[in-house]
Amino acid sequence: MNWINSVVRPKIQRVFNKRQVPDNLWRKCPSCGEMIFHRDLVAALNVCPNCDHHLRLETKERFDSLFDDADYQIVQVDPVPVDPLKFRDQKRYPERLKEARAKTGRDDAVTVAHGALDGVETVIAIEDFSFMGGSLGMAAGEALIKGAETAIEKRAPYVLFTAAGGARMQEGILSLMQMPRVTVAVQFLREAGLPFIVVLTDPTTGGVLASYAMLGDVQIAEPKALIGFSGRRVIEQTIREKLPDDFQSAEFQFEHGMIDMIVHRHKLRETLSRVIRLMTHRPRGKAQLTANLPATTTQPETGAEKA
Repeated sequence: MNWINSVVRPKIQRVFNKRQVPDNLWRKCPSCGEMIFHRDLVAALNVCPNCDHHLRLETKERFDSLFDDADYQIVQVDPVPVDPLKFRDQKRYPERLKEARAKTGRDDAVTVAHGALDGVETVIAIEDFSFMGGSLGMAAGEALIKGAETAIEKRAPYVLFTAAGGARMQEGILSLMQMPRVTVAVQFLREAGLPFIVVLTDPTTGGVLASYAMLGDVQIAEPKALIGFSGRRVIEQTIREKLPDDFQSAEFQFEHGMIDMIVHRHKLRETLSRVIRLMTHRPRGKAQLTANLPATTTQPETGAEKA
């Protein structure tokens, strides 16, 4: 090989070749269309700095934002049968599970962890919509029940973040049975005198909303979260009426008494600390002392500050 091929040609190629730029450096806000640098979005907990729209937040980022110093322990859940009904549509159910696990890095839609939230030992369960639409199956139901059992064992409050499209059709009636099972677990929490707080995130629909998602002692929602049982088009065709534009939004549910408060994601940790300490008769914590929050919440404020 001569010097032209070994020296000159590589230098020329380096001059004219375009630099490869990753395609995930910028995110487009689905509400206002603003392009946001990915690091700025992560720092803002996936809240658009332009219009305050709340984008969906991954499980790890949610845990890190709530627990003190991002220090927590994942609760291990007993395994369940992978494909009890031998379900197959375009793909076999185990194949869909394998793809979802490779995409998210989690075993199923619900992850449970415990740790200190503003100094108070707390159990938190998170439903992740990125795992098969946050659908409720046997593994998710087992995780939610394990979270309740852990809360009772540790005498700790139980906080649940919901985000689900409903029951998982690949598990049929076994999926639907998780709704009464989790409901019974919530009743055990009440009998133990422990708080059960539900935070409704976008979207919370179907059987999840029709069961344990609305059983919280305190119902909190993130701004503009979709909260409803069935789809807007199905309802309009059934009742033959035009629904309001904000129908099934968190603001609509608050105005009609379905939820207790709407809390901005940046104030969620302080609000949860305040609610937990009020319900467990504990003194104010560091998060409350440093946050400029009102003592009570009766009506939502204007704009994004509805806590």
